[in-house]
Amino acid sequence: MCLFLFSVCFCKNRPKTETRLSCFAIVIRFFKTPALFSWIFRKIWWRKDKTEKTLYLTFDDGPIPDVTDFVLEELARYQAKATFFCVGENVIRHPAIAQKIKAHSHALGNHTHHHVKAWQTSLGKYLQEVEQCQQALEKAFGPSPQKKFFRPPHGQLTFSLLQKLNATYQVVMWSSLSYDFDATIAPEECLRRTISATKPGSIVVFHDSLKAERNLRFVLPRFLAHFSGLGYSFKHL
Repeated sequence: MCLFLFSVCFCKNRPKTETRLSCFAIVIRFFKTPALFSWIFRKIWWRKDKTEKTLYLTFDDGPIPDVTDFVLEELARYQAKATFFCVGENVIRHPAIAQKIKAHSHALGNHTHHHVKAWQTSLGKYLQEVEQCQQALEKAFGPSPQKKFFRPPHGQLTFSLLQKLNATYQVVMWSSLSYDFDATIAPEECLRRTISATKPGSIVVFHDSLKAERNLRFVLPRFLAHFSGLGYSFKHL
């Protein structure tokens, strides 16, 4: 099943306004991202060091009550560190859970304030979303490192947006997408395909969200047990 959409558009007579979407856009939909993309978009992180048995788990869309708590408990069982790409409004709504992420020494990333889509949002508005999220993160967790992490919701980016973000953020995509949020995929299939797509140095995406909860609760403990048994360690970015 094809789960990846790559779109390159060349438009004529484009309006020179900030509200237009860029003519270049990408969305990632494969369980395993094709190597071609890491070659083309070299400033984006798709994967880390391939020579060590290390995995980089990431969790998008939280923090969410119960779901993020579950993730933190499972990670602690394996002394695993991860990176949480937080939605700003969720940080504000659930400050106690956000503090748990910090207390467990996990890394943080920006996932916009309202989980907006780049293809449906003007450049100026999108950058405001990024800044608003960053303010929520720094209010909850303190000053961020000089180089901040950012992951675009839905994997959507425009060329002009990427140029703007690169000045301040390290944009992080992934090499393995669990697709845990897709209710049409059975938990067993989700686990099998995620394991198959994961290799040394993989940046793996899960979601600490209500939409993903069913698959996440099945997949994450078994994923951690599987790769821990193979001698892998789990680090944040």
